Amino acid sequence: MENTNGLPEFIRPWIVVAIGLVAALLITVVLTFLFSRFRRRMPALAGTGIRGRTPILLTLAFAFTKISMTLAFKPSQWTDLWQFLLLLALFASIAWLLIALIGTIEEVILAKYRTDGRNPRRLSKIQTQIGLLRRVATALIITLAVSGALLTIPEVRALGAGILASAGLISVVAALAVQSSLANIFAGLQIAFTDAIRVNDTVVVEGERGNIEEITLTYVVILLLDGRRLIVPSTYFTATPFENWSRRNTDIMGYVFLDLNWNAPVEHLRTRTEQLLSATDLWDGRVGTLNVTDAVGGIMKITIMVTARNAGDLWDLRNFIREHLVAELGRDYPEALPEPLLRGGSS
Repeated sequence: MENTNGLPEFIRPWIVVAIGLVAALLITVVLTFLFSRFRRRMPALAGTGIRGRTPILLTLAFAFTKISMTLAFKPSQWTDLWQFLLLLALFASIAWLLIALIGTIEEVILAKYRTDGRNPRRLSKIQTQIGLLRRVATALIITLAVSGALLTIPEVRALGAGILASAGLISVVAALAVQSSLANIFAGLQIAFTDAIRVNDTVVVEGERGNIEEITLTYVVILLLDGRRLIVPSTYFTATPFENWSRRNTDIMGYVFLDLNWNAPVEHLRTRTEQLLSATDLWDGRVGTLNVTDAVGGIMKITIMVTARNAGDLWDLRNFIREHLVAELGRDYPEALPEPLLRGGSS
């Protein structure tokens, strides 16, 4: 059957649905264009993608299709099924859109601090806190989306009263079951907002030194010097003492120890240490001293105190000083080296 416009009656509802999809596409294009102009005004965001384009398109498409079907089609069993499926898809796309929006907000905030190269510590602090807040918000959004989708099912809604009635018992059982996980989650939040550690901090944990690579709600990832990654529960950093070598700043002090005979040329070593420090960029120029700190049992302990801009430079500086002094002593003053050193050992 055809109407006065010459279109079959069954085509008209699909035209309404198509118009809704076209409107969703046009709105997505406009929003994408506006965000692209915004990114060009912020150089720090120039390399980031438009992560919200697809979820915006899907959200608008599902919403407009659902509205179009309500207006264009008469209620029936198959339209009710499609309305239900579209509602579930709409919940999922809205959750995806909100997660993408949170990620974009995170990029905008971090971009503001990345342009300020004078305060990298502040960037690490903001990066740690914003990252944890994003994970909390993401978990909350997913939970709400799944809950909303389940509540659209009549059978699940009917169980609501029974679930609420037994909530007291369930909460006790759940608390016992997830006690450890909840402790780690709260510890992760405490770490982020008490500023105990930050991303890129240099720490010593369980005798291993490394840099904080990632802080999540439940665990912390530490990149060790040899490339291994140490995964530590968040509660470790709230209950166990650990070393943070860059708590306030990255400047750090270290020591080089040498065990020598009593006839070792101390003044020559002091002069050579000053020359070696002046010849390398690893030294930050603050402290560079050599002292005899012990002399017991025929052995004289030489302690060289040096400083560097960060833990990595300090590690290389200590090795640089130690290697050169031991090599020169073995070549020019072999009598100053104890017997173990003459056999190839060092301290």
